[in-house]
Amino acid sequence: MKQTVSKALYETAKKYFPGGVNSPVRAFKSVDGTPLFIKKGNGAYIWDEDDNEFIDFCGSWGPLILGHNHPAVYSKVVEALGNGSSFGAPTRLENELAELILTRNSFIDKLRFTSSGTEAVMSAIRLARGYTGRNKIVKFEGCYHGHSDALLVKAGSGLVTFGNSSSAGIPEAFVNETLVLPLNNKEAVEQCFAEYKDQIACVIIEPIPANNGLLLQEEGFLTFLREVCTANGALLFFDEVISGFRVAFGGATEHYGVIPDIVSYGKIIGGGLPVGAYGAKKEIMAQISPDGPVYQAGTLSGNPVAMAAGIAQLTELSKPGFYEDQKRRTHLFTDKINAHAKAKGYHFELVTIGSIYWISFDDSKRIRKSEDINPDMTGFKHLHRALLERGVYLGPSGYEVGFVSAAHTDEILEVAATRFIDALDAIMS
Repeated sequence: MKQTVSKALYETAKKYFPGGVNSPVRAFKSVDGTPLFIKKGNGAYIWDEDDNEFIDFCGSWGPLILGHNHPAVYSKVVEALGNGSSFGAPTRLENELAELILTRNSFIDKLRFTSSGTEAVMSAIRLARGYTGRNKIVKFEGCYHGHSDALLVKAGSGLVTFGNSSSAGIPEAFVNETLVLPLNNKEAVEQCFAEYKDQIACVIIEPIPANNGLLLQEEGFLTFLREVCTANGALLFFDEVISGFRVAFGGATEHYGVIPDIVSYGKIIGGGLPVGAYGAKKEIMAQISPDGPVYQAGTLSGNPVAMAAGIAQLTELSKPGFYEDQKRRTHLFTDKINAHAKAKGYHFELVTIGSIYWISFDDSKRIRKSEDINPDMTGFKHLHRALLERGVYLGPSGYEVGFVSAAHTDEILEVAATRFIDALDAIMS
């Protein structure tokens, strides 16, 4: 695999950006390589600056559920750009995208668009505190909710504990308002509410934790959280930045049938352009400025080009049978690889839900907590390199998930599975 141009671009980039990148996971640090500089994408494929072609399972970390450069999204974006790229004022497109979302997700009445998932979650946390008049929030170890100070917190040393900052530059006062619990542990949740009953504004969780492995929870855990929050006057907050519109049009909320008080979205609702949103019932959203005292703003919120892309993409996603076909094709890919791994006796499994999959080098148990993930990522590092050499692109981290798009046809997935199996045999040998 040629990397001459990417290596040269990376050396230049290191002069301009910390680590040569504008987001740390792009650095290829965990796979001991040089980042590939991507030149273009079309359908299920991307090409780097050295003209290497790859079947892409990163999809910009999930939002490109229709694939790269989808004709409907492309034409809608070009049409919107013809009228201007930004106004800092309301547009018809905001109404259209909001209607698409709200009419098919009846558990929320109103929403507010932002420019990223991080911004959406940060703003919704403020809303939860403003609505309840409480300060503390509960999050779970292994769930990622963006890089705002209150949420860049990892677990401490006890079952119920104030967290520790997972980044320099975060004051202890911020961390002390965040309680971090283990996933899939009802006892910890009950103990936490017993100790901090009237202080907890909300419990935030990725209902499908997919930023630190794919940590599918036991059936009933989300229902349990719903019951505990209701009993204690706290809000249940589903962070669906990844799972929203990915596993179903109504996300994990629809998939599991558990209704949160607040939900956040991102990625997919902008068709690949920067976007986020948070929503709730009207009595909660009434707290948001200018209606209420909770302030949140954004010059580029509801950007018309992002709204246009989102309208085009969500229109496609709302068509009958879309998600059923996504799941079918994902299993066409993962089942073939898993069957081969099992026949060969490899300790390996692709864990799936909807059109999301995660590479696990442990097939002995269902991994539901981050602490159960083997920290030795040597296997993934070798597999990542072997896949690149065979024209298959994954995100460069063994903790991240892969995504199947509508552009991954049966034929493309058959080819990808064959290449994947060849790469797996090569590293296992």
